[in-house]
Amino acid sequence: MILDLFRLDGKVAIITGAGRGIGAASALALAECGADVVISSRTQSDLDTVADLVAATGRRAITVAGDLADLDVVRSLAAAAQREFGRLDVVVNNVGGAIPLPFFDTTPEYLEEAFHFNVTTAHALNLAAVPLMLEHGGGAIINISSVMGRVAGRGYAAYGAVKAALTHYTELIAKDLAPRIRVNAIAAGSTATSALEIVTTTPELKSMMEDLTPLHRIADPEEIASRCLPGGQGARDRWRHRHPEPRLRPARLVIVRHLPGRLGSGSRPPRASRNPSIRSFSLIVSFVAHKSRFH
Repeated sequence: MILDLFRLDGKVAIITGAGRGIGAASALALAECGADVVISSRTQSDLDTVADLVAATGRRAITVAGDLADLDVVRSLAAAAQREFGRLDVVVNNVGGAIPLPFFDTTPEYLEEAFHFNVTTAHALNLAAVPLMLEHGGGAIINISSVMGRVAGRGYAAYGAVKAALTHYTELIAKDLAPRIRVNAIAAGSTATSALEIVTTTPELKSMMEDLTPLHRIADPEEIASRCLPGGQGARDRWRHRHPEPRLRPARLVIVRHLPGRLGSGSRPPRASRNPSIRSFSLIVSFVAHKSRFH
């Protein structure tokens, strides 16, 4: 059956920022497909809640609480997977983010911090994970990026720039690591996580945001998590068995969900100043930043 090809029985996954939101949903989705997981975030109580949900699926969850801006903590996740499970097959680089700020408040130091938290941490984990993946024939890396790496919006100089960097980083290392390891990115749009809480709990802001998305609603974390599943793993494993040295083109996939305005994933975004949807979206961002006292 087709669904059998999505099973991850005997596989092991690492998910960062897994205490809640997209990370938690991704950990649970991978567990439901049969994978054991190593999950990490700053707050142990959040991780314990997710670990209980994973256990209810019959899979194991190893929790690592810590500051994922610390590269030693990030690298330790690969070591934990090897120590507890003896292998590693999937990495979901979910941790990241940056608070929207006006241009003059976006200091060089803040930009460097945002790059470190979104791109450098992902690279550090990938460097530690790839050798373990290769021991068992390969694996999959999924980087959680953002639609703001593809479109323009006021207040997103740091966040948009580093997410654009993460998306292109994905394309570059997909070339480096093919054919044994597939590297994909998900360019998520507006998703109902704690980062968007001020929007989802303010009816007028929520309505404005929904009007700017093609589906007229904000995504659930589970919708993004479903895209983290390395689909067809069973078929690929059988292919590798028959062809020890495959000649495959490197995988590259950027999925855009709930893109503001009418842009499609394959379209070239127009200048923000000429697109009323993008301008409206920018106004929401500016209002949210002001209301949240981000600046």
